[in-house]
Amino acid sequence: MKLYFGVDIGGTQTKTALVSEQGEILDKRSFATAAERGLDDFSRRVRAELDLAVRAAGVDPADVQAVGVGVPGFLDVEQGVLVEAVNLGWVNLPLVRVLADATGRPVAMENDANVAALGEAWIGAGRGAKSVLCATVGTGVGGGIVIGGRLYRGVNGMAGEIGHLTVRREGGHRCNCGKLGCLETEASASAIIREARRLQAEGKLPQDGPIDGAEDVFALWRAGHAAAAGVVREAARWLGYGLALCAITLNPDAIVIGGGVSKAGEAWLALVREAFVEYALPLVVEAARFQLAELGNDAGVIGAARLAAHHVESL
Repeated sequence: MKLYFGVDIGGTQTKTALVSEQGEILDKRSFATAAERGLDDFSRRVRAELDLAVRAAGVDPADVQAVGVGVPGFLDVEQGVLVEAVNLGWVNLPLVRVLADATGRPVAMENDANVAALGEAWIGAGRGAKSVLCATVGTGVGGGIVIGGRLYRGVNGMAGEIGHLTVRREGGHRCNCGKLGCLETEASASAIIREARRLQAEGKLPQDGPIDGAEDVFALWRAGHAAAAGVVREAARWLGYGLALCAITLNPDAIVIGGGVSKAGEAWLALVREAFVEYALPLVVEAARFQLAELGNDAGVIGAARLAAHHVESL
């Protein structure tokens, strides 16, 4: 039996899973990332989680072939170095070497959006597709491209960074990357909250409660508030436009959208697709099935496990 250990590092919680070569999760668990305690401490806890998973699943430790890791940051995959993860406060750390030493197994790492895309392309909403474009819409907008079942990274790992497409050339908002008018400044949960709070301050949305998250805006939309509907539609249109730009280049047969904002469901997805149809070429639209992600919070660990399997195949 060949098994792979997937690790999905988050700012507050790290998820892990022991996964079969068919994509079945045999054991999953999570622990507090506690990045301030350092990489050595973190790697010891990953090893402890791996040992717990092996015992809980009742499998031979030798069956675990490799470890795959999804990381929320910029990476030098060739050197195995985490260049910077702002949410973790980690800079220039030899993540692959330290985790390999701790676990005693080969380790592969990738950006967290990429591993989620790989998971969805493998056994999620993109399964069976030749070319999958994934968008993760949450606080920001991330992306990943999977072609022939393999991640497409580009020359230095920056392929799929769709959140930083400049979509609004005039009057755009400042992005965390330093540029103006990036897709994630117009289509993300942060953008939805920003615009809704502006309208609330102007008295165009109810004043009886704060807008703490995009879900508050979606609730107002479902309740029939016209101003909230305008915010949701505008964000969806920007996302559809950005996806159309990507799809005209890539010509995928599956477009998969996940992340917290996607929990708004099929009505929201219909708005995104409406804009996509408007801006993409007809033959591009015809080729692409358009759907919500299926794996939820498991996408990262499943994709990380798949990454580990691909890494072993390349050795």
